[in-house]
Amino acid sequence: MATAEASPPSSSSSGARVLAFVCTLSMITYLDRACFGMALRPIAGELGLADASQLKWAVTAFAIAYAAFEVPAGAMGDRLGAKAMLTRIVVWWSACTALTGLIGLRVGGLMLGGVGTLVLLRFLFGAGEAGAYPNITRALHDRLPPRRWETAQGLVFMSGRLAGGLTPLLWAVLVGGTATSSPWITWRGAFLLFGAIGVIWAVAFRTGFPDHPDDVEGRDAPSHPATHAAVPWKALATNRTLWALCIMYLAVNYAWAFNLSYLPTYVEQRFGVGAEDRVGAVYKGAPLWVGAAGCLLGGPAVGGLARLLGDRRRARRVLGMSSLSLGAACWWGAARAEDVHLYCTLVALAAFSIDLTLGACWASCQDLGRGHAALVAACMNTVGTLGNALAGWLTGTLVEGSIAAKAQALRVPPPALSEVDGRIAALAGYESAFGTYVMAFALAAACWLFIDPGRGLAPEGRGAEPLTSDEDRRT
Repeated sequence: MATAEASPPSSSSSGARVLAFVCTLSMITYLDRACFGMALRPIAGELGLADASQLKWAVTAFAIAYAAFEVPAGAMGDRLGAKAMLTRIVVWWSACTALTGLIGLRVGGLMLGGVGTLVLLRFLFGAGEAGAYPNITRALHDRLPPRRWETAQGLVFMSGRLAGGLTPLLWAVLVGGTATSSPWITWRGAFLLFGAIGVIWAVAFRTGFPDHPDDVEGRDAPSHPATHAAVPWKALATNRTLWALCIMYLAVNYAWAFNLSYLPTYVEQRFGVGAEDRVGAVYKGAPLWVGAAGCLLGGPAVGGLARLLGDRRRARRVLGMSSLSLGAACWWGAARAEDVHLYCTLVALAAFSIDLTLGACWASCQDLGRGHAALVAACMNTVGTLGNALAGWLTGTLVEGSIAAKAQALRVPPPALSEVDGRIAALAGYESAFGTYVMAFALAAACWLFIDPGRGLAPEGRGAEPLTSDEDRRT
């Protein structure tokens, strides 16, 4: 008896499922990242540290590992496909999230891990999460037409920003409690809960994600299926656009890292906004809430500028330069703001200026990389993550140095500083870093002058194909 051959899912349903999965994945990614920033002070207290800045190596270890393993994970995604890689990535980092909740736990007379264990765990966390966004990029490259890349990437990062912005409020409700009710769970329970959410997603993804990478919305077949071709390392190393993308992304990650790591602590110390303050929780998450709008608007902004200028690549350049210049002005103003409302508004607008360009950044990687889209995206994100690591280390170092200088001036050890003196010294350290954020924005804006994916990595005249078809250029 003849049986009908199973047919792949329709392109429209496949595209919708792809977007649903990668957007929820982005949300979980930022949920897990943001919860560590919220937990810095209680973790420091559990470990007997004087200030959260003493956990700078835990903050930095994640970024170092993320950068070190990003390119290998991207290359594996190009060879093996996004589904296998993303499943492994989420299970790994979910386990690390759950284990973070055990740091400093005392069982009998023993403590389960100290600062060194936390640094190691954060390193493993970064190693496991590396490759998430490059492999998301590969999935979008295989399943969506180029004219939708900026919008799809914007939706992915919008989802992550919304989750990251929601985390302080969720943390305040679950962990902070209210004036009339006790906390629902401890900070340890929050890490266990968030780890479980990741595992649930991985199971659903493994069973529900489309298995047909050739089922591309709006096309009969993908332009660049998963490949075992040799990686064009020389072309990567000598490509001016890739270098410009990498330096630009390093600068914006450096300028943005403060929002997810030190902003909650800074707002608490400078403006007295406690962990249980609901309005304060909204302010702490404001860069992510407002940034989400930038992610959503970035794709349509490129489309509108492309219609006006007649060239999609030029549209990305104009958007990148103008938006990041605005971000530099916002941080310059934030460094001088005396009011919590003005300060948080300007920091949020600076984040908006970065997120407005994210779709253009990652779509440029897809244009440049083609069959090696995940690898090119991984290269950019690797260098960008180094900016994140540098910001985490330098900001923590400046705060520690300021506290140490204050203690030396008063001839006391740093832990013996009064609460007022310690707070003043810490704030001075944070504020000395703000000027570097302005310079980072200016550098990122300048880099867009040199970003032009052209005809991809292939040399001109040697099999390179046009950037996009006429249909794909339509906005």
